[in-house]
Formats: sequence, C-alpha cells, structure tokens
Amino acid sequence: MSAILDAVLDDLATESARLEALVVDLPEEGWRTPTPAPGWDVATQIAHLAWTDEAAYAAATDKERWDDLVLEALADPEHAVDRAALTGSIAAPAVLLERWHRARSRLAEALRNYPAEQRMPWYGPPMSPASMATARFMETWAHSLDVHAALGVEPEVTDRIRHVAHLGVRTRDWAFSVRGLEPPAEEFRIDLTAPSGDVWAWGPEAAPQTVTGTAYDFCLLVTQRIHRADTSLVATGRDADRWLDVAQAFAGPPGEGREPRDA
Repeated sequence: MSAILDAVLDDLATESARLEALVVDLPEEGWRTPTPAPGWDVATQIAHLAWTDEAAYAAATDKERWDDLVLEALADPEHAVDRAALTGSIAAPAVLLERWHRARSRLAEALRNYPAEQRMPWYGPPMSPASMATARFMETWAHSLDVHAALGVEPEVTDRIRHVAHLGVRTRDWAFSVRGLEPPAEEFRIDLTAPSGDVWAWGPEAAPQTVTGTAYDFCLLVTQRIHRADTSLVATGRDADRWLDVAQAFAGPPGEGREPRDA
C-alpha cells in the first residue's frame, strides 16, 4: 500500500467518524430532518454514502455484482442514485449506521489490498485505489456538509480538504466532457489558500489562465455545495472562467448545483 493511499484512507476514516458522531445520538425525528439536497433528509444522506461504499467495494472485488449495478444505472440514469438512497433511508437509524460502518470498513480493506497499478471500474473514468479513496473522501465530506447544514451545526474546516481540491483539479476535463464540451487544450495555474494559510498550487506558474481563491470555496464549488457567485474564486482566461461554471468532482451526469444565496 502506498503512503498516499494510506494517508487518504486515514483522513477518510476521520471524516466518516466525525459524521457518524454527529448523527449517532439523533432521535428518529432528527434523522428525518430535510437537508439542502431536495427530497433528501439526514437518513437519505447516510444511506447514499453506504450504498456508494458498497458499489465501490463491488467495483473492486465482485465483477458480477458490479455489472448488475451498471445495468441498474443504465436502465434509469436520472433516478438510480436517488432511488437507492431513498430506499436505504427507510431502515432504522441503528441499522443504517451499521450498514454504512460495515460498507466503508470493507471498502477500505479492499482498497488496501487492490493492486496499485490496476484501475477499477467506476461510473466515470476507471480509478486507482488512491483515486477511489480520494473520491470517497470527497463524497463523504460533501454529504457531511449537507447533514451539518440540516442540523444547524458548523462543520470543522481542516486541511484534509486538500483531497477534495486535488480531485477537483484532476477532474477538470471530465467536467467539460460530461457536458458535451471540448476540454481546454492548455493547463491552468490554480493557487488556493488552505484553511491553515498554506497555498496549494497546481499547474505551471507561467500559465496564462489561472484560478485563485480559498481552497474551501473551491471544494464547495466542485462538489456543487455553493453557487459560484458566492465564492471568493477568481478566474483569469475564458476557459478558466468557463470551468468555474461547470466544475464537478463527482462521477455521473451534471448536477444541478445550488442557487445563489440572494436568488
């Protein structure tokens, strides 16, 4: 197992444990609190994480089960994710938490044992074990934000979000392609200020097209938890500016995003 994979899995375990601690003592009605995602309550958010961890585990270990999941998604691409989350959310909170705990534990073990040089299938591009772990961190973090918002609790903002930022940068071309757009030919320079005050940078220093701002806002944007107008992000160059309109770090069809705060 690589040091990178080990670090991502450690941070994923921390992020997951923090979310579990937030919801474990909620009364039944607390699990039914609506979140910013239309139609999804707290239970739906946790059920989605459990289902996605199970799907990732199948992608890494069980070709027959993975093929079945792909066929289910192809049969109803617009509603498959919602249906799985809403169906799973019916379970009692304790049962749902146990399902999620088991799913993420099994997935972590599978990723540790997966050949580092191989790629596993996914709903978007195939992924290495480290990339899959990073994707699971991104989604866990993003859905945790929705649960925090629903419960009126401020989320902890740490440099662990570097995993989300890195995935957001790496999925630039995917974000264009999934919308039927031609990805830019040239690299951008991205400079983001981390919660700690450090500056995280990607791309050549002399690149004419750039994106700057806080890493937290960038992570919110690429997970579609904020409207671009409500961020500190500044783009220089036509393609970079367009990217901030379509940025998407997750697999699947384009999301609807969030409305501006003053809409």
